[in-house]
Amino acid sequence: MRGKILLVVGLGIGYVLGAKAGRTRYNQIKHAAQKVWNDPRVQEQVTVVSETLREKAPEVVEFVTENAKKVAETVEKARAPRAKSSKDDK
Repeated sequence: MRGKILLVVGLGIGYVLGAKAGRTRYNQIKHAAQKVWNDPRVQEQVTVVSETLREKAPEVVEFVTENAKKVAETVEKARAPRAKSSKDDK
């Protein structure tokens, strides 16, 4: 359901940005988008997604922090031999 909503929103935004149909067509699209956005089913899914994000945010922060440190360590280890060899070349 979420994927379909995102698809519709993406298509709508793309059309609005790319359309050369003028202000009237823009207003029609805007009205249709507002109608979809204000649909209780859409708002229910927005609530579900928002709650899920609030619940998962700390886990995501922890995951990213831990893995960023690992990536930094890996990059540093990969750079160390090159840095040493360039010093030896001088």
